[in-house]
Amino acid sequence: MLVQVFVVGAVMSFVGSIPPGTLNVLVLQMGLQKKFKQAMRFALAVALVEYPYAWIAVEFEHWIMSSPQLTKNFQLVGAVVMTSLGIFNIRTTRRPTNFSVKFQESGFVKGLILSLLNPQAIPFWIAVTAYLKMQGWIELNSTWQIHSYVLGTSVGTMVLLTLLATMANRMSDLMNKNRLYQFLPGLVLLVLGIVGFVRYFVHI
Repeated sequence: MLVQVFVVGAVMSFVGSIPPGTLNVLVLQMGLQKKFKQAMRFALAVALVEYPYAWIAVEFEHWIMSSPQLTKNFQLVGAVVMTSLGIFNIRTTRRPTNFSVKFQESGFVKGLILSLLNPQAIPFWIAVTAYLKMQGWIELNSTWQIHSYVLGTSVGTMVLLTLLATMANRMSDLMNKNRLYQFLPGLVLLVLGIVGFVRYFVHI
């Protein structure tokens, strides 16, 4: 059962990380800029933060779900983060500052900070875990099972981000011929942030 919950957690984390989001878009950007080592440090930080967030989702599922406002706030925080990063990315691409250059060049610290500021993984894992339990694919009746499952979520995230960084790194020569790619990550984050705001205010 430990192996099963680990594999299920890893697969669901891999699949769940595919849709465009703040963190995987930034990994793609680093890969396109041929900053593969930086992207790997960033991915490691993201995977490490995924562990406690998934654990919180499992352990405090009933408490979080009993407060719909708390779940909405997760979405609002995510929208704020994505919109802010989108604007920051576009502005610094046009006019780099010392702070923006240092922040963009950081890997692990950047991933750690942005992951902590993007707690949307918690409601995601609440929903996914509830579905997996209902389908009978996992049982989380012991501490070992819980941590095996949560470890799987971190590994799945790391594998997906590594794959994205590798693919982007290989495509970088083609993409670097077009200056538009430098603005693309910022535009994607900005659009995702706006969509997040719309969803938040529509459901108020």
